Amino acid sequence: MEAYLLDWANLLLRWLHVIVAIAWIGSSFYFVWLDNHLTAPQDPQLKDKGVGGELWAVHGGGFYNPQKYLGAPPRLPEQLHWFYWESYSTWLSGFSLFLLVYIFNARSYLIDPAVAQLSPAVAITAAFAFLVVGWLVYDALCRLLAKKEQLLSILIVALVVLAAWSACHLFSGRAAFLIVGAMMASIMSANVFFWIIPGQRKVVAAMRAGDPVDPVHGQRGKQRSVHNTYFTLPVLFAMLSNHYSMTYSAQHNWLVLVVIMLAGVLVRQYFILRHKGKNQLAYPLIAIALLAAIAAWIAPRPVSAPAAATPENATTTVTLAQVQGVIQARCVQCHSSQPTMMDSPAKGLLLETPEQIQAKAQLIYQQVVQQKLMPLGNLTQITEQERALIANWAEQRPATQP
Repeated sequence: MEAYLLDWANLLLRWLHVIVAIAWIGSSFYFVWLDNHLTAPQDPQLKDKGVGGELWAVHGGGFYNPQKYLGAPPRLPEQLHWFYWESYSTWLSGFSLFLLVYIFNARSYLIDPAVAQLSPAVAITAAFAFLVVGWLVYDALCRLLAKKEQLLSILIVALVVLAAWSACHLFSGRAAFLIVGAMMASIMSANVFFWIIPGQRKVVAAMRAGDPVDPVHGQRGKQRSVHNTYFTLPVLFAMLSNHYSMTYSAQHNWLVLVVIMLAGVLVRQYFILRHKGKNQLAYPLIAIALLAAIAAWIAPRPVSAPAAATPENATTTVTLAQVQGVIQARCVQCHSSQPTMMDSPAKGLLLETPEQIQAKAQLIYQQVVQQKLMPLGNLTQITEQERALIANWAEQRPATQP
């Protein structure tokens, strides 16, 4: 029952996270699009009121005319819509999901003994450190290099690369990708919380008081907002990556993460330029080329028998009994009627009998050999030789299946 309730909590939190993330990213994308489509008003009255740009649009059977003021409008309305709860809700729901899945199951999800021998306490502390230190370093760079945007951009990229490399050498691949994405998402939400919204509040307060508006608030908010929009697609990939183990289980998984995130940045750049009337197809073409190169690079390779077998049995047919021995040693701790590592069989999958193993041969091959997703976190220390044994058995099955 506990596992059942945790599954529901996982589902509902994940659903909430997706809903509020759509709201946040949708509004962010819309305002970037809007800013890049505004044109100077033709109406002299609008110019006299201080309108610097406007847009006419039609949607849902109605016409809309958004206007952007360069400074304070003649009359500031009492009711203003503030775009911040979308950001805060996204971060809070994502952080809760991170706690539920990764922190409360650190031994299974955060730690891979083949990557680093960490205790759960150390792994959890390191995971939180990525979120906090990532923001502190990024914020310090923005403060010190506020007027050197090109250098700042290079150093932010370097920060992400360093974080990807470090995470992939500390945590399991699945957790590493998620943690880098969570670090960037935390930076995005912190930008809203510490800079964008406070700056807007100061501007509104100055307008209401009739005081001069300090332009630095708008400049800082704009800078952080631009950073956020470039972070968006890389963060989305990191959040989705846990479903695609071929990416995070690759040999140099940190480089896979960096290159796919770069592809996301290039795609976002294409759309931003397109909003400005510049159809730069080179950006998506480069992104496609990078993704194709990564796909080819990490494609599964056949596991040769000599690499895993001894000379005396290299040509021997692998039997189901041999495979059952490996599964008994490495898998039944979770996939049995009375599992020792959890309260109920993982995903309801049983691998206790030869018939059960035979029926799930393809799934075992995919999860253990091709994707190396199982055993989860490699808690049972399966070896490459044992994976190869399963590979040889699965590849021989059509000819040897009883």
